[in-house]
Amino acid sequence: MSETKDEYAFDMMSAAPATSWQHELESLAQIVSGKKVSVLTGAGVSTDSGIPDYRGQGVLRRNPMSIDQFVSDENYRKRYWAGSHQGWSTFASAEPNLGHRALAALEAAGIVSGIVTQNVDGLHRRAGSMHVIDLHGSLDRVVCMECGQRYDRGALATRLSRENPWLDAAEEATLAPDGDADVSDFAELRVPICDVCSGLVKPDVVFFGEVVPFRVYQSAASIVRKSDVLLVAGSSLAVNSGFRLVDVARRSRIPVVIINRGETKADGLAHLRIDAGVSDVLTDLARRLGVHDIVEDIE
Repeated sequence: MSETKDEYAFDMMSAAPATSWQHELESLAQIVSGKKVSVLTGAGVSTDSGIPDYRGQGVLRRNPMSIDQFVSDENYRKRYWAGSHQGWSTFASAEPNLGHRALAALEAAGIVSGIVTQNVDGLHRRAGSMHVIDLHGSLDRVVCMECGQRYDRGALATRLSRENPWLDAAEEATLAPDGDADVSDFAELRVPICDVCSGLVKPDVVFFGEVVPFRVYQSAASIVRKSDVLLVAGSSLAVNSGFRLVDVARRSRIPVVIINRGETKADGLAHLRIDAGVSDVLTDLARRLGVHDIVEDIE
């Protein structure tokens, strides 16, 4: 165990709560200065890109489709692909926001050592981050559940439009956090199948009822263990795969900092908790750490 981690583990027990947002930001800068920072992001990072949150204020509770439903019932597959196709164009056109770009700038400056994201939007890579683990997969890829053949989502969207031209003429539906949309007209949809083996295809994401692949989780846990600080940004940590990584940090005596609007499952484990918008905090943090020119370029 390094002296740095022991020192911060002691601080976690003795630090007084911050009294203002600016005080908290100064404390955050002191915590991460000169350290290797691993980052765990959630839906709150992407809200400024127009992608809704799962559990923010005013968000209606959704029951995601389970993998069992998707596999066992063609009607569920029809509903999924109809909603997913209608949501895809909006989801795919979303642009990285200042929060994504600030993290990329912090990585380029050698402060952020790696990002583990629970999001499936691919915005971290598009912002320029290089060391990213997609904990729950990415919607821009499609995989055959039988033979493993992979497809580009854009190419599959073109096929869905060609085989179901009425989809693109349908009334625009409300986008959900996972790129899906709630639809009611899907009975006539032709479900896409694998060109190689005619097997079922699905987006390369972790459905409700599936588990994060072991190698993916191990890679994510390794990023956390090799860091000096874990920064959680825009996640309530309600999903166990994310919370387990906070527990990895706790057991490794690595301080945890949380930036999120509203409560999180790990508030009691946090060395510092900032209740504020992720983009604002990360952009100001980059400036305080001397990443001025990069952050100004992205604005």
